[in-house]
Amino acid sequence: MAETVQQVLRERLDDTTVALVHGDRTWTWREHLGEASAQAAALLAIADPARPVHVGTLLGNTPDMLTAIAAAGLGGYVLCGINTTRRGDGLARDIRRADCQIVVTDAEHRPLLDGLDLTGVRVFDTSTPEWAELIASAGDLTPHREAAVMDTFMMIFTSGTSGDPKPVQVAHLTVLFSGRNLVDRFDITGDDVCYLSMPLFHSNAIVAGWSVAINSGAAMVPVSFSASRFLDDVRRYGVTYMNYVGKPLAYVLATPEQPDDRDNPLRVAFGNEATDRDIDEFSRRFGCTVFDGFGSTELAIIITREPGTPPGSIGRGLDGVAVYDSDTLTECEPAEFDENGALINADKAIGELVNTHGGGFFSGYYNDPDATNERMRGGMFWSGDLGYKDADGWIYLAGRTADWMRVDGENLAAAPIERILQRLPALNRVAVYAVPDDSVGDQAMAAMVLQDDADLSPDEFEQFLAAQSDLSPKAWPRWVRIDRDLPVTATNKILKRELKAQGVTAGGGVLWQRKGRTHFEEVAR
Repeated sequence: MAETVQQVLRERLDDTTVALVHGDRTWTWREHLGEASAQAAALLAIADPARPVHVGTLLGNTPDMLTAIAAAGLGGYVLCGINTTRRGDGLARDIRRADCQIVVTDAEHRPLLDGLDLTGVRVFDTSTPEWAELIASAGDLTPHREAAVMDTFMMIFTSGTSGDPKPVQVAHLTVLFSGRNLVDRFDITGDDVCYLSMPLFHSNAIVAGWSVAINSGAAMVPVSFSASRFLDDVRRYGVTYMNYVGKPLAYVLATPEQPDDRDNPLRVAFGNEATDRDIDEFSRRFGCTVFDGFGSTELAIIITREPGTPPGSIGRGLDGVAVYDSDTLTECEPAEFDENGALINADKAIGELVNTHGGGFFSGYYNDPDATNERMRGGMFWSGDLGYKDADGWIYLAGRTADWMRVDGENLAAAPIERILQRLPALNRVAVYAVPDDSVGDQAMAAMVLQDDADLSPDEFEQFLAAQSDLSPKAWPRWVRIDRDLPVTATNKILKRELKAQGVTAGGGVLWQRKGRTHFEEVAR
């Protein structure tokens, strides 16, 4: 059995089944990988072998991006996925930090590089005659190296929700293991069609989308995510499998429901960070099965849902996944709940999700030993994610380590409050975070987006909160911002640090303040 991405792709070099569909054009695996081989040969011919052979891609979800990914696999060099939402000095810093000596971009993204200090970096635009001539001049491919299983296949930057993005070294084995696991789990074959709408510079799209296709021979449909176009795409291309990360299910569910929504070929949706309500509603509305798990870009901690997962839980972790107190370096106590389901020992139960066995698939951040060592304290991987585990081993998220709030002497975590607020039918998505308060330390603020056809008054919100028996009175938001949208990363994760930086504001919407213990009033619009 093939052990590297390079070997898997070689097995498909003569495959005449469909590999790629984009618009009205179709490529077989032979055609697609033929183009990838030519690109790899051309880039290796001009690369400086004395420097790390790192090729950056500043591309969207297009055939060009898929070709560049496959070229790196066949060519045995490292692909560096550059986040297309980065700008200015941050974008230049990412390219330099990954030691890219070549960057491949296109006409859409080329202007983003104008004026940046990219000394020593050769930039190629796939829409230009220069690029066409380079590819046409390529000879036969002689790989940069024969890849080993733990060699870096791709560098993928973290989402940057809580700090500057860091390049994670993703090994060939990591990509293959993830894809094969999903192929087996969901019975994916060459007859399936994979919908690749998550950014292809991110881990979710590579390990839960692209890898599924190369391992099974399924066709790939690369698109930029659009909630309004989603169902049309699924029907047009015969999509049977999709991956997601962040809030795309919520975005799709915000579109008006139609009587024939279930009339589509979609069979499986796999991803992470969907709410219980979104999982159930998406499954019902589109007649498919949604599997939601948990995994970071580092892929050091993997948690999967299984039958019997309690509401609010993200499932059970693989062997070694535990919840630890970062100060005492000891395992936290099991979570205890009152008769209403409220967590009653948060101070002792909530801690950081760790892998006690080590880094798992984590090979470290590139050229950043300090950040790597911070993650690998005491021989364990520390995720930066807060959680708690009950006596039966079910794990619940509590947010990031920056999501702790101390309200009037009580420690509160954001994620449990968000899960309760998501019960509100009018709500589409929400973020809870701390804003400073001179009197009590922190106050909880909730930034919310309503369903497209929904209205919500302060009185209705107050009545809803009062009916939630598992919500601590101190967890009631002091401030509520209702806006048309919230700032997100390219992978649809809400940017809480940006919301925190904005402070108490209505954004472009409405601001409510809780005055007294329960009463909400509109104070800005």
